[in-house]
Amino acid sequence: MKSLPGAEVVLIGLGDLRSGRESVNASAVQSARSRLVRAGVPVPPAGRDEALAAHRLYERLAGEVGDAAHARYNAILARVDSFARAAEIARAR
Repeated sequence: MKSLPGAEVVLIGLGDLRSGRESVNASAVQSARSRLVRAGVPVPPAGRDEALAAHRLYERLAGEVGDAAHARYNAILARVDSFARAAEIARAR
């Protein structure tokens, strides 16, 4: 999994979720939990649904980067999407 595109977001997010830490990466992973689990990625439950996790991700980014939050949000979710897509392909093989 370390070599998949987006691993720098997903693997850190998974570690944060396992440790109970709220972070940008953890929120990004939680927002795509269903897809990641279907792709064979063991994502621990974090007590919030995916829509709330996505909202929390945006709020965190807005607090960190202000007006750049939208672009950063899209970039992070694109990395998670790349990881999920690659994991789906790997699982299908």
